[in-house]
Amino acid sequence: MYRRTLIALAALASAVFASPSALSQSGEIRIAHVYSKTGPLEAYGKQTAVGFMMGLDYATGGTMAVAGKKLVVIEKDDQGKPDLGKSLLAAAYSDDKADLAVGPSSSGVALAMLPVAEEYKKILLVEPAVADSITGDKWNRYIFRTGRNSSQDAISNAVALDKSGVTIATLAQDYAFGRDGVKAFKDSIKKAKLVHEEYLPTSTTDFTAGAQRLIDKLKDQPGRKIIFILWAGAGNPFKIADLDLKRYGIEIATGGNILPAMASFKSFPGMEGASYYYFGIPKNPVNEAMVSRHYNQFKAPPDFFTAGGFSAAMAVVTALKNSKGDASANTLIKTMEGMSFETPKGRMTFRKEDHQAMQNMYHFKIKVDPAFAWGVPELVREIKADEMQVPIRNKR
Repeated sequence: MYRRTLIALAALASAVFASPSALSQSGEIRIAHVYSKTGPLEAYGKQTAVGFMMGLDYATGGTMAVAGKKLVVIEKDDQGKPDLGKSLLAAAYSDDKADLAVGPSSSGVALAMLPVAEEYKKILLVEPAVADSITGDKWNRYIFRTGRNSSQDAISNAVALDKSGVTIATLAQDYAFGRDGVKAFKDSIKKAKLVHEEYLPTSTTDFTAGAQRLIDKLKDQPGRKIIFILWAGAGNPFKIADLDLKRYGIEIATGGNILPAMASFKSFPGMEGASYYYFGIPKNPVNEAMVSRHYNQFKAPPDFFTAGGFSAAMAVVTALKNSKGDASANTLIKTMEGMSFETPKGRMTFRKEDHQAMQNMYHFKIKVDPAFAWGVPELVREIKADEMQVPIRNKR
């Protein structure tokens, strides 16, 4: 009898001491944000982090809670290194008990992280890594993406550049972002002629040799000649304009970018392309709120990846509200497939087949305005999500 009583008391004590932890766990939703706090894409990562926290605050009405559960964000720095990102995500799911994760900045890191989400059977919301393969052949059911993919970039830029009599050569970085981007761009070109693909290391600072190869391929072509640049992070590929491209009648085109990178756009008035986001383009309440908050906090406009982080936050909070705070993967997958949510870009919808967010893009033309330190992308046309036939590449 005495022994049974001791066992019963021990069990009761165990339950009492366990209960605060259990209560705190049930009273929280833990979100790991794995991104490039440092490394080649540090600028992108920091913007995403600012946008994500700002978006969570906005979407929860300042409470940082959903369905009575506190949102706890655990930040981790992958430094742009795939192996590190992979181990950090595993640690977040196992040691930190993260219910879901957001990130990363780099496509190379994202591809390393995808199998970890599948192994732990937990959601990874990809923002802002772009490579098509993330929601393509490397995809699994735990992967969602608010960031645009290479095909969305490519199709929207093709709207701006794909015309009869145009000859194009591409300049891109030699990793998943650049190669997937060029492949998607090639697939989107129907009228123009693509004559050369130039891939350079991500660490390139001297573009002379690559530019000369591009010039040699384009200079004798008839009609309009364009070098289409796909570049992320460090290095300034627009330096190739110093090689007097105008002498050969060669133009430069590119997609949108962060504001510091767009300072070089001032040298190319009239340059056309398509962008994921520019703070002055979308007209909707969420964008107005983000722009206002960002000006109040930083005395500057939000940037390209700030909008992405904000969009990811809107998706997370919308999903958790719809699931009544249930952060289990199976519930979130059912909730998020086909789910629409408001963002600074307007409404996005997760496509059921591959969990890619369908979203509008913006055909722009660069205008030089002395009031801005960058080339201003003036809207030519908003390219609606339903206009873009974005391929489903995961063979689901």
